[in-house]
Amino acid sequence: MAVAAVTTLAACSSSSSAPTASASASQASATAQDCTNVGDVLADGPDPDADSAGYAEAQVLPLQQLKISTPAIQSAVTQLDAAYKMFSSAIGSAQTQDAIKVSSAESTLNALCPGVAP
Repeated sequence: MAVAAVTTLAACSSSSSAPTASASASQASATAQDCTNVGDVLADGPDPDADSAGYAEAQVLPLQQLKISTPAIQSAVTQLDAAYKMFSSAIGSAQTQDAIKVSSAESTLNALCPGVAP
């Protein structure tokens, strides 16, 4: 009887980890898809080194249209979108200040999705 109880407990504990593993895999898949979608949007448009203001302007609308399921990535994309808007509408020294905000937002996004932002 003791052997049956141990076997039953072992079976229960192994089956309870399966949904957790499945949920983790599903979350990882959603995160990977979100990163791919962001990377696809940021890969379109002008070269950021050739025309940084034009690049920022080109990214504003596509970033707004992204449907992202991972809250941290959504927050980072929203932050980057706002930074691009400020940068593309600024002139002079304000644009230099906003370039720092863009760089910071890109770093945040790259921490979540390595290499996705320029």
